[in-house]
Amino acid sequence: MTRRFLLVLIKPSHYDDDGYVIRWRRSMIPSNSLASLYGLAADCDARNVLGADVTLDIRAIDETNTRVRVGEIIEEFRQNGQFGLVGLVGVQSNQYPRALDLARPLRAAGVPVAMGGFHVSGCLAMLPDLQVDLQLALDLGISLFAGEAEERLDRVLQDAAAGTLQPLYNYMNELPSVEGTPPPFLPAGYVARTLGGNTSFDAGRGCPFQCSFCTIINVQGRKSRRRSPDDVEKLIRENLAQGIHNYFITDDNFARNKDWEVILDRIIALREREGLKIGLMIQVDTLCHKIPNFIAKCKRAGVSRVFIGLENINPDNLMAAKKRQNKITEYRKMLLDWKHEGIITYAGYILGFPNDTPESIRRDIGIIQRELPLDILEFFFLTPLPGSEDHQTLHRKGIAMDGDLNKYDLEHAVTAHSRMSQAEWEGIYREAWRLFYSPEHMVTILRRAAATGVKTTSIMKLLMWFSTSVDVEHVHPLQGGVIRFKDRLDRRPGLPIEPAWRFYPRHAAETVAKSAKLLWLLGKLEWQRRRIEKDPARKAYMDAALMPVAGDETETLEIFNQSEAARGAVRHAQHIDVLTHGTA
Repeated sequence: MTRRFLLVLIKPSHYDDDGYVIRWRRSMIPSNSLASLYGLAADCDARNVLGADVTLDIRAIDETNTRVRVGEIIEEFRQNGQFGLVGLVGVQSNQYPRALDLARPLRAAGVPVAMGGFHVSGCLAMLPDLQVDLQLALDLGISLFAGEAEERLDRVLQDAAAGTLQPLYNYMNELPSVEGTPPPFLPAGYVARTLGGNTSFDAGRGCPFQCSFCTIINVQGRKSRRRSPDDVEKLIRENLAQGIHNYFITDDNFARNKDWEVILDRIIALREREGLKIGLMIQVDTLCHKIPNFIAKCKRAGVSRVFIGLENINPDNLMAAKKRQNKITEYRKMLLDWKHEGIITYAGYILGFPNDTPESIRRDIGIIQRELPLDILEFFFLTPLPGSEDHQTLHRKGIAMDGDLNKYDLEHAVTAHSRMSQAEWEGIYREAWRLFYSPEHMVTILRRAAATGVKTTSIMKLLMWFSTSVDVEHVHPLQGGVIRFKDRLDRRPGLPIEPAWRFYPRHAAETVAKSAKLLWLLGKLEWQRRRIEKDPARKAYMDAALMPVAGDETETLEIFNQSEAARGAVRHAQHIDVLTHGTA
């Protein structure tokens, strides 16, 4: 007879400002952490790491699209003699309170629980000892896992099966190779609960830069570790076999993956020689266009969307965050190169750098609208995430930070700003979305798309998503989804459970009102899109952002003359050009 080891992998969500778990009928994309652990666990099962007489019954739950039914999990473990493990995977700082709330009843019922992710790993990497919040997990009997699970999951599963789980598995000083390891994978049934049939994988880990707000460099390191082209082809073929064609490559900076070219060449061969349907979205830095053939090969490999860490257009702010690789003098050239390939550009933009004020932020958004050919701009608070240098610095100096980790989602102000009150900071964050996604500018973005060969239907969907998430659903677009589900009983402990007679009618009314607003906005935007598509002169549209880079634009464009720091960046770039090429 074989025994069944029950392995339940849960990617927690987190609470909204009213204390309800953020969950959708369809969330954005599958969690790569969840896919990574599922793939590793499936490999453990195939290798019989718990013995030939034990099979792994692997379940994956992404709480952003699936309700975690704790009572049912407890009952199944009871019937299975507590033989198994619940893994809380990929837990970020803002998800840590929710993860603890899920773990409490499980541990009280004797269910073994382990937790890993960026919060645990980041805290142990950057802080001198176990912080109070990690001690809370240990006090509950949760086993903490820091680091990456490749080559280590066997031991955790074996310890769980033997009833000897350790309080802490700390592998932060031993970053493993990922080449040849089991790739991220989720069965199609899980992927179907997200938008667009997309899945994700990491082609590599590590980033060479030193941005002070980043946790990735302190958790995954600054050395490039990558999967081989054979690894990538294998995972793509496995997903194609279950009807999945689109992938988000989650590398923090795919352009700095040392094997980017051989990986793209392999994907190009799959597309061009075998005719396989493959679509990609990647993340890159602002100097990627300087890598020979990089953008052209991205296009051939099926990249249709690219996320760029623009972060800011004020050089003083970029230097304060150690974002030295971002050169405002390269922004237009980089964005135009992507635009000329018909690839949709997203950019992250951080609000709350030391020199920011509401007035400067409004000015900078206007400059971006007029002079940079960006399709989608995403706003974030400058947040001292545990695991970042910024958090470590504030912690060491004893500077106050909000004690509620649920707010560390890049959508809340969690520490003081030297030039803005908290009310001003939060106010300009909400205003920034309305400013950039004004009706007039959304029409401009559609016109630019039509002029450069980008599908206006794709752009329109994105504009709807990013222009309404904060205003309508009160969440960042990256935490958004389709049709919000609120469960009356899944409310943060300490907040009252509302009576059914009040909760359900209000939730239904909110859903109807939100849907009506979204449909009205969609109708307006679709009318504009069709009008643009019918314009015979749409390909001839031109504005300052689409103008080719000119030699004298550093004297005429506002992005280069907004401040002394901007003018200094121009002089520095010109000096480097003289040293490199001998001409100004």
